Amino acid sequence: MSRPLNDEEVLSEMNKMVAFIKQEALEKAREIKVKADEEFAIEKAKLVKQEQQAIDAQYEKKRKGAEVAQKIAQSTLTNKSRLKLLHRREEHLQDLFNTARQEITNVSSGSTGQYEQYLEGMILQGFLILMEPSVTLHGRKKDHDVITKAAESAQKNYKEISGRDITFEVQGTLPDDIAGGIKLVSGNGRITLDNTLDERLRLLEDRMLPEIRKDLFGPNENRKFYT
Repeated sequence: MSRPLNDEEVLSEMNKMVAFIKQEALEKAREIKVKADEEFAIEKAKLVKQEQQAIDAQYEKKRKGAEVAQKIAQSTLTNKSRLKLLHRREEHLQDLFNTARQEITNVSSGSTGQYEQYLEGMILQGFLILMEPSVTLHGRKKDHDVITKAAESAQKNYKEISGRDITFEVQGTLPDDIAGGIKLVSGNGRITLDNTLDERLRLLEDRMLPEIRKDLFGPNENRKFYT
């Protein structure tokens, strides 16, 4: 038959229970701490990764923006350089054409014989193209006499070549500031043939410009098709 516990035994049992509860509490606390540390580490790694991704994305955005800005700046600079080069080339071409204009002006203001010979050729060419019985010759007022003389020679050559007769009238209707030459109008006024020096130079510039550009500056690297 069991006996009641005395005070010392009761105190001993209580101490054992307290020690057990304390031990359980410590173990539980350790478990909680370990779990909390694990969750903290996971959350910390998650936040660090998110921040790192955000920083990487921001850096990539800035990097792309810098690349775009650099390409725009480079393209702008290249275009400016290309436009400047084209401008210089056009200036060079204009200087070339201005020199040519000065040379043809010298033809009409220099040797009368040379200019008369040129006019005769242009008038004869016009007669043969128009093939009209009468033609009006428009020239500078100061060239009236030389045009008349050249036209008389062309009239004779036209008769020999075509077997036809042709009459002409000389009018000083063209401005004196042009380089010279002649403009032929058929008798009925329907056909006009511009054989002025200015017009022939303009046509030559238009026709020869691509070839002149190639000779001066080389082939166009951007051109892919040639006729």
